[in-house]
Amino acid sequence: MPPVCRLLLPLLAAPLLTGASAGIEERLLARHNQERATRHLPPMRWNPALAASARGWADHLAQRGAFYHAPEKPRDPEGENLWAGTRDRFSPEAMVDAWAREKRFYKPGVFPDNSTTGRVADVGHYTQLMWRATRQVGCATARGAREEVLVCRYSEAGNYRGEVAF
Repeated sequence: MPPVCRLLLPLLAAPLLTGASAGIEERLLARHNQERATRHLPPMRWNPALAASARGWADHLAQRGAFYHAPEKPRDPEGENLWAGTRDRFSPEAMVDAWAREKRFYKPGVFPDNSTTGRVADVGHYTQLMWRATRQVGCATARGAREEVLVCRYSEAGNYRGEVAF
């Protein structure tokens, strides 16, 4: 299959996965893979264990009205992206788009020297979403008193110092 067709195939299938009848998991996965396709990166697969891990942390953050990354697991590291916003105001695609918009500050190079602003925080969500070695994702949302929280977990984790993201 020509490279252009491989790039367009996920985009053409997207309406099937992003419609009202598609579940949030399918929509989150589709949006991740649409963004990865823009750089010809392999699509990720949904991992239920990562989703369960994300569910626990999303519930923790929502219940406490907090927003911070989970402690790292040294024996089995997972990448993590967090998002929070007003409840019932954002689609799953818009949540992932918040991370994808960081590409405007991304510059190729060795991590963490990947930001045109000089701040890795300005591209870290994007580079995790796009990390070449990442092949699996699992996400969960939870509702707090005022905000909705999205946690996505990734395997293989990304954003390793001294490595090229993609």
